[in-house]
Amino acid sequence: MLENIDEELVRCRPCGYVMKKSELGTGVCPACGLPHTVFEPYREKVSPKRLFILGLDIHPIAIHLSQTFVAMIPGLMIFHLIFPNFFPEILHPVISFSVFVFPLTLLLSFASGLLDGLTRFKTLETPLLKSKIIFSLLIVLLSGAIVILFKPETYNFWIVLLSLAALGCAVKLGLMGKKLINVILPGTYQRRKKKVTAKAPVKTTAKLKTEDTPAAE
Repeated sequence: MLENIDEELVRCRPCGYVMKKSELGTGVCPACGLPHTVFEPYREKVSPKRLFILGLDIHPIAIHLSQTFVAMIPGLMIFHLIFPNFFPEILHPVISFSVFVFPLTLLLSFASGLLDGLTRFKTLETPLLKSKIIFSLLIVLLSGAIVILFKPETYNFWIVLLSLAALGCAVKLGLMGKKLINVILPGTYQRRKKKVTAKAPVKTTAKLKTEDTPAAE
């Protein structure tokens, strides 16, 4: 986020990147590489308080942390089942630690997600945010079930299945999160199409002769 919103800002029309005009000069967009001529004046409409909260990036950091564990748990379990003799003295403690820390990272992600939604959109009642809350609660319940059923150094079918279900919920949440990023990807800027002027229909010679010939008496 930009620290001083009083300074003159410009926005790249193709990709939406916002930066200080003094830092752009006659260069190119740092995000998509298009020339400075595609930039337009921009005024930040978000309050400094909301900008500060969003600028902390608490939710993205918490999400990345929980995503690490949600992918690591089933991956390491399946790896151990395929290669049971591959450093079990290292794999077992790592899996156990991941299983018990995973719910804590999810709670942090859930709480920070609520804060981010209220700060960014000032509501949690939109269809997409409601769906994210439902899947977030589901993955929290799955992580709790994994903790209850988990037995160190023993990874049965149900534990692996629950961890894969949690991974599926995480993927779904990631896909829904992408829809909240309202930015045109770099390189997809669509230039204005030229207006096509409709030409008046041209009468054929035969039709003109027919119209000019007097009707027979």
